[in-house]
Amino acid sequence: MKNLIGEKVREARRKCNPKISQIDLIARLAIRGIYMDSTSISKIESFRRPVSDIELVAIADALNVNILWLLGRK
Repeated sequence: MKNLIGEKVREARRKCNPKISQIDLIARLAIRGIYMDSTSISKIESFRRPVSDIELVAIADALNVNILWLLGRK
């Protein structure tokens, strides 16, 4: 496993109303200065790509979730 957040990223995208697609997440990250493609998001969600600390912060912000929640902590 390359990261801890894959499942939580997918869960957060799907729980949003309306749901956030991978493309929507890519756009939200780009606004925050993080540039990824759909392959990167897919690899993160399948635990095959590591996530840097800067990406972790941006993903949490883009999905409006707590970093600790993404990491599976309370």
